[in-house]
Amino acid sequence: MTAPKNTGPKYEPYDFANRRHIGPSPAEMEKMLATCGVADLDELIDQTLPKGIRMAKSLDFGTPLSERGALDRMRETAAKNKVLTSLIGLGYHGTITPPAIQRNILENPAWYTAYTPYQPEISQGRLEAILNFQTLVCDLTGLEIANASLLDEATAAAEAMAMCQRLAKSKATAFFVDANALPQTIGVIRTRAAPLGWQVIVGDPFTDLDPSAVFGALFQYPGINGEFHDYTALIEKLHGANAMAAMAADPLALALLKPPGEMGADIAIGSMQR
Repeated sequence: MTAPKNTGPKYEPYDFANRRHIGPSPAEMEKMLATCGVADLDELIDQTLPKGIRMAKSLDFGTPLSERGALDRMRETAAKNKVLTSLIGLGYHGTITPPAIQRNILENPAWYTAYTPYQPEISQGRLEAILNFQTLVCDLTGLEIANASLLDEATAAAEAMAMCQRLAKSKATAFFVDANALPQTIGVIRTRAAPLGWQVIVGDPFTDLDPSAVFGALFQYPGINGEFHDYTALIEKLHGANAMAAMAADPLALALLKPPGEMGADIAIGSMQR
């Protein structure tokens, strides 16, 4: 009795991963250099990196330090800084995070380590964290769904404007922005609107907003001056003109203030990176 002849696939040599993933081989490098018209890497560097900006000597890094020594050195250097109180405003102030929340939620590895180690289900901890995040956002904003998430508040505001334009039944080509919105928010909205041919109107919502002239409006809640208002009546007028309403809210303030969803807002945005 003889064993059947193996007609299956031939296995690659054990070092195939190195050859595939750890840079080009010497033969490939020679071919690449020949294509560039140079003999070796030194000649390639001579032609691409001017000698005037190269160092003639090696870098002097000093004596190596241990991890503890490096940390002590960095603390010593950082202690020379003068930490001043910022009075610029126009943003979000730092907040106090109780140690119990910081350790058991923000620093809890169970939220971000891979319970399921294979990619199709990604990380169960991450999925649970996203679900909790979205649930929190829905609770704070009073809206039914939440994403997870965008780059920053200004980017989200631009996306809110685009969403209003796509979904509103209004034929207007202008978008209203609360003058009390953060400057970076207004700037990003204008940048996004310019190539699309949309007019951006910045003003006081209670005196300058014409619901029939816009496809949507963005209200800052609270504004850069600390004021907050109930926009329910304005939002009803926008809806009556087939326009939509978005609110840029401080999520922490929403723990006490009336949620945007209860005012009738269609979209709520805000910075959760406190």
